[in-house]
Amino acid sequence: MRLDISYDGTDFSGWAVQPGRRTVCGVLTEALSTVVRRPVLLTVAGRTDAGVHATGQVAHADLPAELDLEPLVHRLARFLPADVRVRGMAAVPMEFDARFSALRRHYRYRIAVTPYGAEPLRARDTVSWPHGADLAAMNEASALLLGEHNFAAFCRHREGATTVRALQRLVWRPVEDGVLVAEVSADAFCHSMVRSLVGALLAVGRGQRPPEWPASLLTRPARASEVTVAPAHGLTLVGVDYPPPGELAARAAVTRRLRVPTETPAQTP
Repeated sequence: MRLDISYDGTDFSGWAVQPGRRTVCGVLTEALSTVVRRPVLLTVAGRTDAGVHATGQVAHADLPAELDLEPLVHRLARFLPADVRVRGMAAVPMEFDARFSALRRHYRYRIAVTPYGAEPLRARDTVSWPHGADLAAMNEASALLLGEHNFAAFCRHREGATTVRALQRLVWRPVEDGVLVAEVSADAFCHSMVRSLVGALLAVGRGQRPPEWPASLLTRPARASEVTVAPAHGLTLVGVDYPPPGELAARAAVTRRLRVPTETPAQTP
């Protein structure tokens, strides 16, 4: 079964289960197991960090085929806390894997550039940024990062994990008076990659770094210490794309392969 999930990450220690901590997966697993009266194991499209939100998270679980899904969604709402919702459930082919079948993930990062900061009703998902944000310079820098690169400079190291990613979209745009949003899409993201990219671009936006600086870091073999990781609460996972049912298994096989760059960062425009 596919589950479409939303949550306010403010009071969660991220997605992944951690002993003694309140996590999204922990809360969902407990509620689902209670409702279906058997242990449930969830596989998620993207494990979000502490404080990061989601409106388009996807997970899958093996559940009894005879379950009536519409009443199940309603019953889950009674067992779940107000800051996490299962918005829908659907039967999917056995080849569907929420993580490995995904084609791309979409994130948004919100900042308020007004002198007074974020509006109170959006303070949990919008970062107050009264430091200046040169939109043209930030978009110029963003365009130079697109393509498949080794993003090691923007990722926290994890033993055995690749940092090669295909960044497909990174653009800043105004959405409300005094609010800018970064729209970021890639086939996958490594740990803290989006917030590190945003942090580098905010340095460009306030005039501390030139637009060429973030892309120049792509030559680094390890994390760049001068990149500030942007606050977690401005980030939201808004969607995950999947191929048609007949291509799910092939996509999962491709994703599981350890990737290496197709060209060196210095050769990439």
